[in-house]
Amino acid sequence: MNKFLLFFLLPSMLFAQTNLKRQAAKMADQLEPRIIEWRRDFHQHPELSNREFRTAEKVAAHLRALGMEVRTGIAKTGVVGILKGAKPGPVIGLRADMDALPVQERVDLPFKSVQKSKYNGEEVSVMHACGHDTHVAIMMGVAEVLTSMKNQLSGTIVFVFQPAEEGPPADEEGGAPLMIKEGLLDNPKMDVMFGLHISAQTEVGKITYRSGGAMAASDWFYITVHGRQAHGSAPWTGVDPIVISAEIIQGLQTIVSRQVDLTEHPAVVTVGKIESGVRANIIPEIAEMVGTIRTLDTSMQRLIHQKLDLTARKIAESAGATAEVRIENKTPVTFNDPMLTAWALPSLREAAGDRNVIEHKPRTGAEDFGFFAQKIPCFYFFLGGMPVGKNPAETGGHHTPDFYIDESGLTLGVKAFCNLVIDYMQK
Repeated sequence: MNKFLLFFLLPSMLFAQTNLKRQAAKMADQLEPRIIEWRRDFHQHPELSNREFRTAEKVAAHLRALGMEVRTGIAKTGVVGILKGAKPGPVIGLRADMDALPVQERVDLPFKSVQKSKYNGEEVSVMHACGHDTHVAIMMGVAEVLTSMKNQLSGTIVFVFQPAEEGPPADEEGGAPLMIKEGLLDNPKMDVMFGLHISAQTEVGKITYRSGGAMAASDWFYITVHGRQAHGSAPWTGVDPIVISAEIIQGLQTIVSRQVDLTEHPAVVTVGKIESGVRANIIPEIAEMVGTIRTLDTSMQRLIHQKLDLTARKIAESAGATAEVRIENKTPVTFNDPMLTAWALPSLREAAGDRNVIEHKPRTGAEDFGFFAQKIPCFYFFLGGMPVGKNPAETGGHHTPDFYIDESGLTLGVKAFCNLVIDYMQK
């Protein structure tokens, strides 16, 4: 475009952009009762990973009613809505996850979940104990707002309602990896993707973010210690895998505390499960441990994997046993593209206010949004859901029976997404 023409057109373009964002904010406020109604419905009817049938049906019906192209059955139960603006422009992905957790709700709400389901063959209670119900409701609101102004938009928005973020059941595929495998990012080809997560420990009205590694990679390790069975009264006649496992557990803690540079990036090694033996007077032959590794840097991730394998094997060998170590890469680092993050901050500040957009420390929780960030530039941020004035240390944590969200913060999520889309289309 001629630079002189651009000089005269720029003020009117900025005015139109600002006006669109004001329209979006006004409509978001008007939609608040419906957004809360949607959220409560999903909260009362939670569904586990790869089983989000009712949720997907509700979402698809809403998107169809808005006149979008709707695709269902993506990665088993996922729903994708495609909104094309009147003018050509970038393809922007917006993602909301849909699945709940095998947790029994303890918060006394009128819309409390009493759902039951099967999880890996066992009957369990089901609860939206991580706020994915709010993500779906927010995204449905964003879809309605942006559809109302599609004739003023330049580009395409792909609304991604993702199943199985918490991980698919055993022996099943699911989540972001399966969506990518099925071609989500290629038809239409996405330029960028935005996502958010509600936070029960962040005050309503606030947004937090981090450039670079925002959430940790999650790897699972499995250690099997092979000893020699003996009578419990004569331990010297065998090789006790339980005692050796205890030593290995202690040794694993020195990897983080003594063998890696924690001034660079935080890391966590946790043993969450140990199984061995059948009765009090038998020293068993085998002990098995399962745990998780959390890292925010790929080089540190590789180093910890090497150290964990070496530590377990050598401690076992020193006691006359052997140890088999297997490490599974579950979820990559949720990486916020630094340039995209810097670009996004003014959009968020316009939605929430300058003082309410705050950089947070790295989080050692994991998110499968990281798989998208491996493929295209992504930006993932956190939305406050804690009642104002509460102490974060005293509020129910994510994945717990006492998890609670203040619904007054949901419309800020709608406004933030809309600002990001409108601004990126004029980027």
